[in-house]
Amino acid sequence: MAAVEEYRGTVVLDEVSGWLRILDDGSVDRTWTGMPEALFLMTPVAPFLTPRDGVTLHDLPGSPSLRLYLPAGGRPRPEKLPVFLHFHGGGFCISHSSWFMYYQFYARLAASLPAVVVSVELPLAPEHRLPAAIDAGYAALLRLRDLARGAAAGPGDTLLGSAADFSRVFLIGDSSGGNLVHQVAARASAESPEFWAPLRVAGGVPLHPGFVRSSRSRSELEQQSDSVFFTLDMLDKFLELGLPEGATKDHPYTCPMGEAAPPLEKVALPPFLVGVAEKDLIRDTNLEYCEAMKKAGKEVEVVMSREVSHSFYLNKFAVDNDPITGQRTDELLLAIKRFVARH
Repeated sequence: MAAVEEYRGTVVLDEVSGWLRILDDGSVDRTWTGMPEALFLMTPVAPFLTPRDGVTLHDLPGSPSLRLYLPAGGRPRPEKLPVFLHFHGGGFCISHSSWFMYYQFYARLAASLPAVVVSVELPLAPEHRLPAAIDAGYAALLRLRDLARGAAAGPGDTLLGSAADFSRVFLIGDSSGGNLVHQVAARASAESPEFWAPLRVAGGVPLHPGFVRSSRSRSELEQQSDSVFFTLDMLDKFLELGLPEGATKDHPYTCPMGEAAPPLEKVALPPFLVGVAEKDLIRDTNLEYCEAMKKAGKEVEVVMSREVSHSFYLNKFAVDNDPITGQRTDELLLAIKRFVARH
C-alpha cells in the first residue's frame, strides 16, 4: 500500500478521514481530526454513583470489560428488570462503549423502559479483525450467564445480579454492533437451553446493522450521505480492515442473507426488532436482510425511521436541536419498549 502523507513524524499508509490512520510503524492512530464541534460525542463518560439522567453508571473490569447502566429508582423495585447486552458500532474499527454518543442514548433507554443496560467494550480492527468482536460479545453473554448463576466477582457484579432478570436478555447493537447481534444470537442459539439456564436470550435489536454486499445497492448508489459519521469511504475501508484477511463484503459477518452464509432457515434465532433509517446508505440491504429473515420463517419486526440517516439517534446535537431527529428518536425508544413488553 503506498504511503500517502506524513503524520506526527510517521508515514500514513492508509486513512479513514477524520477517524483512523494506519502508520508505517505498525501502529493505528484513532485521534479524531474531523470537526472540533463533534468531539464531545466521542468524549468518554466516567462512571458515577450519584444518579443523573435517571441512571447510575458502573464499570465492570474483565474480559471483556463491561459498562453497566442501572435505572436510579428512589426505592427498591418489586421485580427485576430486563437486560440489554449492548454492542457498540464503529465499523469494527473505532469507538468505545464509554463514549458520550452511546451514553446519552443508552442512559435514556435504561431510565425510560426501565431496563438494565450492559455495554461491551469490543476489540478493534485492524489489530483484532473479526471474529474477535463476535467472540467478545459471546464471552460477555457467557459472563452474564455466570452472574445469573451467582458467580459475582465484585461490587458491580453484585449490583447487576440484584437488578437483572436474566431470563429476559435482549441483544442490541448500533451499526456494526447490529451485525454482532445476529452473530452472537446465532451462536448462542446453537447451544441448548440448559447450557444457558437460567439466562435466556429473549430477543435481538440490530439498529441500522452493517449488512451489505460486494455490489452496491441502489440506496448506496443514489442516497447522498448527509453526515461525516457514515460515508461510503468509511463503509468500504472499515470493512476492508475489519473482515478476515482476503474476505469481501459477501462474507457471512456482513452479509448473513447471502449465498456464502448458512441458510437462515437452519439458523435458530430469537425474535428480532430491526431498526432501518430511510436515508441510510445501507437501507436497501437492511431491508433485504429483513425480508430474507421473514422468508426463512423468523419473527422479525421492522421499525422504519423516516427522513433520518444512519445511527441518527446517537447524534445528541441533532436529537436536541432537530425536531425530526428528536421525534424519530422518541419513536425508536417507544418501539423498543413495546418489543420488550411483548417478549
